[in-house]
Amino acid sequence: MVSNDSRPRIGITTYLEPATWGIWQREAALLPKVYLDAVVAAGGVPLLLPPVGTDTTILDVLDGLVIAGGCDVDPASYQASAHPETVDTRPGRDEHERVLIEAALDRDLPLLAICRGLQMLNVTLGGTLHQHLPDVVAHDEHRPSPAVFGTTEVKVEPGTLTARILGDHAGGSCYHHQAIDVVAPALKVTARAGDGTVEAAEVRGHDFALGVQWHPEETPDDLRLFTALIRSAT
Repeated sequence: MVSNDSRPRIGITTYLEPATWGIWQREAALLPKVYLDAVVAAGGVPLLLPPVGTDTTILDVLDGLVIAGGCDVDPASYQASAHPETVDTRPGRDEHERVLIEAALDRDLPLLAICRGLQMLNVTLGGTLHQHLPDVVAHDEHRPSPAVFGTTEVKVEPGTLTARILGDHAGGSCYHHQAIDVVAPALKVTARAGDGTVEAAEVRGHDFALGVQWHPEETPDDLRLFTALIRSAT
């Protein structure tokens, strides 16, 4: 907990990717700025968590945790063989986020998991993924084309934390071709898209441990999920 004159410190997981800036081309820890903007606009202080040297004591100085979006989850993490469309995995990041998720849940630290983050939350708790969602729903509207966001509309289960934050219907920008398949026993599905895709889930028995499949950070005029995280972390 933080004092009344302090803003909650929110850790956000990052990518470890080849990057270019100025004259340099090197591996770097990256995160789209929209995540930082959303945390700041909601009243928090963002702290970046690179997927190296994982030490869960970092959570001792955090008031909340965001598991960010990104690349495909390695199917080996849920004992599956890779689909031809499963590419560009980062097993090191998977392990880093698994450890942080488990430690955050042990501490009951407020947790918001976004897109890949929801998938990692499910896998960490024993669930599995659809590796290529178009095989299941017969369309590609969740990821229309490279670097182009789709739009998803979801129906929210009443009486859930998700509903208290977002109401009966929600959604926003989406960009994913993987999604939850077998739901982990500790998760409760709280929203689905019209095609049945799991769009939100909560961890049973926790005050604020919520994941969404869409990207709320891409909608700066709707900060309800980030605001709820900050309030829970205060």
